This record gives sequence, C-alpha cells and structure tokens, in this order.
Amino acid sequence: MRLGYADPPYIGCAHLYKDHPDYAGEVDHAALIGRLESEFDGWVLHASATPTSMAILAPLVAKVEGARWMSWVKGFAAFKRNVPVAYAWEPVIIKPARKPVVSKRLTMRDWIQESITLKRGLTGAKPEAVCHWAFECLGAWPTDDLSDLFPGTGAVTEAWRTWRGKFDLPLAVAADLSPEEA
Repeated sequence: MRLGYADPPYIGCAHLYKDHPDYAGEVDHAALIGRLESEFDGWVLHASATPTSMAILAPLVAKVEGARWMSWVKGFAAFKRNVPVAYAWEPVIIKPARKPVVSKRLTMRDWIQESITLKRGLTGAKPEAVCHWAFECLGAWPTDDLSDLFPGTGAVTEAWRTWRGKFDLPLAVAADLSPEEA
C-alpha cells in the first residue's frame, strides 16, 4: 500500500517557516487533501486545534470516506504568554489504508498522550511515539511505502524506519505475512 504522511505548516502559521528552504507560503489544504486522496491508499494529516483551522478542514474531511479525527494530547506543551488556556492538543486526521490490527503489541485508542519535542531544529517536529501511533492507526504494514510530504527535520521518515524495525522477521520474509503474523 502507498501511505502519505502530511505534517504541513498549520493554517495561519506558514510564516514560522519562512527561512526554511522548502518555504512556499500558506498550504492549500483543499489541494493537499485532494492529493492525499488521489495518490495514497491511506494517509495522516496533522493540524492545529484553532477554530479557523478546524472550520477550514472539517468540510474537506467530511467528504473523505473513512477519514477519522483523532487527537494528540501533549502532556508538556509550549505555554505562551497572554494565552490563558494552552493549546495542548492537536487534531490528527487519519484515513486508514486498511483496518488496523488488534494485537498483543498495543491497545489502540483514537488519541495519544505524548509531550512535544524540543530543540529538533524546526517548530512542530513530531515525536517518534506520535508517528508510531499514527502508523498503527493507518493499518500500516512494514512492507508498505510511506511518503513524507513535508519532511522538515526528517522525524517522520526516521520514525517509519524505527517502527518497521519493531517487527521480528526480516522484511523480505515478512512481505507475505500480515502484521499479526509478523
């Protein structure tokens, strides 16, 4: 299966990345979701919990069969001056490539609690545990092909490598096995 992982600059926050070599201004989220739908069997889209972000994304996601809103809850988050209630969670929209496997490896939830990363070279770099959780919710198999559409620090690609390494059998052998068999 082809899997897409999109962790773009959040709506209204593109200016934070103006010094990054890939900077291209605000992301067209309608086009991004269209691309995810046309090019991938399953996908992940990280977003902001602001009212503007959710108002823009909700009607776009409502058109995607099988997409689900999930949540990354941040046990430690960046607390900003003059913001009385911290933004300590983020929506994670996932359209599974296949039904996630219930296994002895973990209990699936539609949320994960994990602190933010610090000093990773780019605002918003995702923690490895958040990526691993998203891969599981996608119904990913270690033999799938993952495309990181906004590579930034490379955290998602590295998390894909470490997640695939959790499976006991070499990938060549596991290619014909489902995750519960591997």
